[in-house]
Amino acid sequence: MREIVFDTETTGLEPLKGDRLVEIGAVELFNHLPTGRDFHIYINPERSMPEEAFRVHGLSEEFLSDKPLFSAVVDDFIDFIGDATLIAHNASFDISFINAEFARLGKPPIPPERVIDTLVLARRKHPMGPNSLDALCSRYGIDASKRTVHGGLIDSVLLADVYLELIGGRQPDLVLVSDETTATTDDSGPIVLAPTQQRPVPRGFRVTAEEHAAHSAFIGKMGDAALWKAYMPEELAAE
Repeated sequence: MREIVFDTETTGLEPLKGDRLVEIGAVELFNHLPTGRDFHIYINPERSMPEEAFRVHGLSEEFLSDKPLFSAVVDDFIDFIGDATLIAHNASFDISFINAEFARLGKPPIPPERVIDTLVLARRKHPMGPNSLDALCSRYGIDASKRTVHGGLIDSVLLADVYLELIGGRQPDLVLVSDETTATTDDSGPIVLAPTQQRPVPRGFRVTAEEHAAHSAFIGKMGDAALWKAYMPEELAAE
């Protein structure tokens, strides 16, 4: 299963009132594991940069002036995400900007059922909050010390780690849930809950001969009625 964790930076909060994308960062997961593939681009928004937005991400109008327009990179972005599930924090914000840019170019929008919102997942798992990306990194012991300002790629890398924790930890295969993808709704709209993946081969555990002998001796002292003997009769019979 392929997933793309992504983040955007913008000139403001209102894509339908002239605010534009200035950065997209994205990282690829396959079966909930990072592949090392990423996508990162700065974008010329063709407008000024408000001071409030600059304080958030540090991307100035001068810095962005020689960067490509979104129309020049849109196909690269579409190729990278493919048909993967998309994951973002407060996803309705990021998707609204992506879809506004798509609409300007006549591209079809990304449907909400294709998106997982980690903010929704976090609010369900930690209803008392706080559930900002920084707070979740702190909660899960994820090093966010390099995040001095918001940035599309670094936020995506951190969010990928947070997402894995939210769906069951760094070993999501151990979570006992259905293999089928489910969907539900929240205040922010439809949300897809991705399935966890079962190990294709049962995990093996390295046990030395000495450890096995010590365990068998311990079980032998428990008497014939020991429940454990029902789970290892072949081994006991061979001794």
